[in-house]
Amino acid sequence: MSAGTGIGEEIEYVTVSVADQLFGLPIARVREVFVATALTAIPLAPREIVGLINLRGRVITAICLRRRLGLPDRQEGPPEMAVGIEHHGESYGLRVDAVGEVMKLSAHAREPNPAHMDPRWLEITQGVHRIERRLLIVLDVDALLSFDVETRAA
Repeated sequence: MSAGTGIGEEIEYVTVSVADQLFGLPIARVREVFVATALTAIPLAPREIVGLINLRGRVITAICLRRRLGLPDRQEGPPEMAVGIEHHGESYGLRVDAVGEVMKLSAHAREPNPAHMDPRWLEITQGVHRIERRLLIVLDVDALLSFDVETRAA
């Protein structure tokens, strides 16, 4: 049985909002939450990589989750938050509109992605949870932070 699919097993997610959609990041992958400020631009970087952040002496690559999901940039509003994640020894900050609560959900209750979901989202998500009148879309952190040659060329 693979991790995260056992009956009765619960998984904790840090919830984030992007364009009024609720997403979940497995809490085991989240290192910190911080306000995304003072970005240093990276010339010729993929559009999703919006810059570098100096966070307590560590250099973190900032990735705009809106752009990674193919959504329009956010208009004016409160400061964007970022969720710190480690991936293959590198530090990343996923810029999101808001960070919500930590939710503990049954792995068994996670459903497959809807068939009509945008193909870009299908590549970086692992399924959905029904929460009251909303869907929590579970993000696949490894796929989300995988920038292949096609993505770089776009």
